[in-house]
Order: sequence, then C-alpha cells, then structure tokens
Amino acid sequence: MTHSKPWGGVLRNVVLLGFGLYCAVPLLWLLLAPTKSDGELVGDSPLSFGRFGAIADAWSNLADYNNGVVYSWIWNTIIYTGAALILTIVAAIPAGYALAVKDVPGRRTLLMATLISMVVPPTALVLPLFLEVNFLGLTDTAWAVILPSAFFPFGVYLAFVYFSTSLPLELLEAAKLDGCSELRVFTSVALPLARPIVGLVLFFCFVASWNNYFLPYVMLSKESLYNLPVGIGSLVASSPALNPSLGGASLPIRRPEAALIGVVAVLPIAIAFIWAQRYLVRGIFSGSLKG
Repeated sequence: MTHSKPWGGVLRNVVLLGFGLYCAVPLLWLLLAPTKSDGELVGDSPLSFGRFGAIADAWSNLADYNNGVVYSWIWNTIIYTGAALILTIVAAIPAGYALAVKDVPGRRTLLMATLISMVVPPTALVLPLFLEVNFLGLTDTAWAVILPSAFFPFGVYLAFVYFSTSLPLELLEAAKLDGCSELRVFTSVALPLARPIVGLVLFFCFVASWNNYFLPYVMLSKESLYNLPVGIGSLVASSPALNPSLGGASLPIRRPEAALIGVVAVLPIAIAFIWAQRYLVRGIFSGSLKG
C-alpha cells in the first residue's frame, strides 16, 4: 500500500505524456511540413526541419491557385468572423442580460427556445436557414453567412447565467436611482463587470465563426466568396496530388501547400486562445458562486 501512490503518479505521468505526444506530434508535423518539398516530405524524417525557402515556394503556389483566390478566402473569413463578433456583442450579450434581470414577457419561453436551439444540431437548421435566405434572395452573397450569425444561442445562455448569478441587482437599482437609463445601466455598470463572460462568449463565437464550414458550403457556390474551411476543402478536392480519384494535369498543390494553408487557418485560433486564456478561466467559473 505504501508504494501504490508513487506508482500511481508514474502511471499518471506516462498517460499524460502519451496523450500530450499524441496531440503534439500532428501539430508539429503541420508546422514543419511547409518547410520541405513534397519529395522531401516523403523521403526525409517527418519531424525534421527543411528550409525557409520551401515556405515561400509553397505560398507562391497557393497564391497562384485560381488567380489568387486564397487571399479572398482569408479576407472573407475575417469579414464573416468580424461581423459575427459584432452581432454577438450587439445581440447575444444584451439578450442574455435582458433575460436575466428584466421581467420580459414570455421570458421562460424565450429561454427555453434558446436552450432548445443549442441542443438541435446545426446541420438540422441549415435547410430552414437556406430556404429563408433563398426567399430573401441573399444566397451567394456574404449576407447569407453573416445574417445567421446574428443569433448565437450559446452566447445568450452564458450571458444569462452570468448576469442572473453574479451581477448584484442592488448595484443596478442604485444606478437607476442616480438617474441612469436602462441603456446606461447596461453599458456603464453591467457590461464592465461582465468582462470575463464577454471575453468567453467572444472566444467561442470567434472559434465557431472562423471554423464555420457547413453553412458557407450550403449558402455559397461562388469560389470567390468561400471562407477558409470551405476553400481548403475545395483546394484539396481539386488537386490530383491530394485527391487520387482525379486525373489530368497536376496542380502545384501538394502536401506542403495543404499544410501551409492549414497553418494559416489554425494560427488565428491559437493566437485567440492565448489572448483569451485569462478570460476563459474567469468566465467559466464566474457564474459558479453567487456575488
């Protein structure tokens, strides 16, 4: 019995190390693959560093693909994600606040509808969204991706939990007695106190919008309007080197180019996670204790 704890600690560390390597090795390969040519990637050690010039060559091949459509994908992703973040601040956070502190008519119904929309798989909502957007004549436009982002139910729920458990109502009443309007109370009192949960909501919204694949895939047919996830799928599908079922002339898009565009897609998520780390911990536990 006296030796069980040390062996248990060793076993735990081995399991954690194995899990860490399982997650780190593919990421390391992704970072190193653009530094080699396709032949070097196959023949050399998979985790060896090649040369910086190979990165420039791979990016040149990507930039030449379909007259530089990769730049449009990057710019579109930034626009779609930025619009989703703005809409979340304008709509989701105030909606969660109103459901938490105001006696809104149909409050319970609205809250239940929000929770149900979180449970329903996004793929099940794509067809109704497509029919609605198509009725408005907005398919194959940026609005077909931006407008559905106006409602972020998970953000509404997180804001509701925070404002209903961690925001002192006495503080809001004191602000009203001082002559503050409802808008002033929200922007000057509630919102500054809710920075952790706002950061948490924006992080989840950023990740969901940046990685959004199925909605743009259904709504858009013009390649120039694709975001990065849909564009990468189109890139891989049209390259004979990455899709053996295709024949004909080979595009200069191979594994190094695919890895490089993958790094471009993943890097903003990693930067956002590092920046939002302090908000993640505080935001997750902010509603666990009253006051």
